[in-house]
Amino acid sequence: MFPLFYLEKCSSTNDEILYFVKENRLPAAVYTFNQINGRGQYGNTWKTNKDRNLAYSIALKVRDFQISGSLFNFRTASILRDFIAKLTKNSVETKWPNDIIINGKKVSGMLIEKQKIEGEDYYIAGIGINILQTDFSGLPKAGSILTQTQQRFDLEDFTAKLHTHFCSSFQNEHSAEDILEDFNENLFRKNKISVFQLNGVRQNGIIKYADENGFLWIDMEKDGLQKFNNKEIELLY
Repeated sequence: MFPLFYLEKCSSTNDEILYFVKENRLPAAVYTFNQINGRGQYGNTWKTNKDRNLAYSIALKVRDFQISGSLFNFRTASILRDFIAKLTKNSVETKWPNDIIINGKKVSGMLIEKQKIEGEDYYIAGIGINILQTDFSGLPKAGSILTQTQQRFDLEDFTAKLHTHFCSSFQNEHSAEDILEDFNENLFRKNKISVFQLNGVRQNGIIKYADENGFLWIDMEKDGLQKFNNKEIELLY
């Protein structure tokens, strides 16, 4: 089990964890219920309410994983999805590349960064989970575990179970094929007609699968099967 450190308040757990890893030279995790400046993918911000949500980051040595960064991202997202699904006994999906969706609302997001610490490469997986928040004014796509499942969890107990799940899951090696199968099996809006925004124009398409390089393949109404990187296309829902 990797050590887990509590922070009463912090700007970003992905920043704070660097100090703990430098001091201990080991994989570690940190968490807080009061993150004031969380980061998301490509400079997006992750805003949370104090004592309602969880910000958690775990640092893992890159050399311990014989998979690409894209597959590590998918693996981490699937571990998180699996944990929330089992805990809540609800249908939980992953919106490419790494958002967690319950009943059409985003309840969790991730930011995975690669950092060199004291000469060692680490994956820093930062995770934000809306757990008890109920007010999402101005955020029509957002929800929490409470709003989406009507289940209320103790934050400390939730965090302890999440950390145990991550530590045990990362001990088990998975092939690229297994990682992709798991990720694609629970892919949000897969094989359903959806509306996308591409180059400022809306058009229909059907999500088919994500590949080992991190691309999402979509059967577009006008252009047929195309692959996209994150931020090249937006799913409207």
